[in-house]
Amino acid sequence: MEKIVIGRFDKADFPALHLNDIAVKIDTGAYTSSIHCENIIEKDNVIHCTFLDEEHPLYNNREFVFEDYDVVFVRSSNGMIQKRYMVQSNIKLFNKVFKISLSLSDRQEMRYPVLIGRKFLTKKFIVDTELIDVSFNKKLDEDKNSIKKP
Repeated sequence: MEKIVIGRFDKADFPALHLNDIAVKIDTGAYTSSIHCENIIEKDNVIHCTFLDEEHPLYNNREFVFEDYDVVFVRSSNGMIQKRYMVQSNIKLFNKVFKISLSLSDRQEMRYPVLIGRKFLTKKFIVDTELIDVSFNKKLDEDKNSIKKP
């Protein structure tokens, strides 16, 4: 498969999570990908959570339930090891839908609610740090050039 050039920041859709145009940071220093999540409750081998938070303009207060998940231990940027839940979802970039593993993390203090790591990027993307919003701009161009019928 030919690799796609992506910039250091972009906006992506997460169709299964009903989230569109979410800011993502491409981080080749991170192995796994993570998404900002709140109210994570594990009960009876099921995870309940909400994505983003009330301060985010696209917050919808929708609760999601995951029956299929893993528990992983991730070393955060400050060196601390954290227990996190890992779920499977999908991400839409460059008008293509890819499978992605996302760790559920409180990223409220971070500028970007989603971090995309090497595990997802490998064999699919080449990162050009001079570029931003490559996929999002392509999506806008496609929307602009499509003919809309009434």
